[in-house]
Amino acid sequence: MNSPKEVITIVNELAINKGSYKAKKTLILAFLAGAYIAFGGLLAIIVAGGSPGIAAENPGITKFLFGATFPIGLILVVIVGAELFTGNNAYFIPNVMNKKQGVNAVLKNWGLVYVGNFIGAVFVAYVITHLTHIVHDSPFVNSVFSIAEGKTSHTFLVTFIKGIGANWLVCLAVWQGMAAKDTTGKILAIWLPVMAFVAMGFEHSIANMYFIPLAIFEGADITWTTFIVKNLIPATLGNIVGGAVFVGMFYGYLFKK
Repeated sequence: MNSPKEVITIVNELAINKGSYKAKKTLILAFLAGAYIAFGGLLAIIVAGGSPGIAAENPGITKFLFGATFPIGLILVVIVGAELFTGNNAYFIPNVMNKKQGVNAVLKNWGLVYVGNFIGAVFVAYVITHLTHIVHDSPFVNSVFSIAEGKTSHTFLVTFIKGIGANWLVCLAVWQGMAAKDTTGKILAIWLPVMAFVAMGFEHSIANMYFIPLAIFEGADITWTTFIVKNLIPATLGNIVGGAVFVGMFYGYLFKK
């Protein structure tokens, strides 16, 4: 396995490569990442949302089932290769601290990737999920509504803090994935922290680009404005802090030499 210092070296090289991509390539890779995360969300809805009896008797089990199935999205992003906004929140920070990359390059990447992730997630929500009626019937649609209503019911501060927790663990997952040297090790390293953040109910902005629009498409009493103001903005800001500060900045400082 790679040591923490070796992981930082890998991160720095990845960030340089990501920063050199042309806009078109970045957008396509970001579209794919948004779609992959959405597929993880759909699987979680089918497995955990399709188990109302278990939820009634053992809610912790369904939270675990939801968390256990969701990580397929990030596993695909890392193993197959794609551009995910939340992971990129941490990747660039060590190089910025060492003045190997400028802030403008980081913001350009984040902006393009965020847009591409949104398009990919909403595409899977509308075309792959809504138009095929996969979650149109009970109990799946009830789960879709419950997830979206819960995610838009918190205060700005609560969602922001949950966003910190989510991306702290997501970026630790990709960090661990880079520590592993084989595919099996990478999958296990990614799966554990992602399972944990989902089961604990934290807020991942890109996942929410799937969950909440899907509920809107299925007829939930939630507006796009409510989605953006009550969830997407605070979750995104929290994700940036969780990834850039608690992983990128801390580990960049500790192992920069």
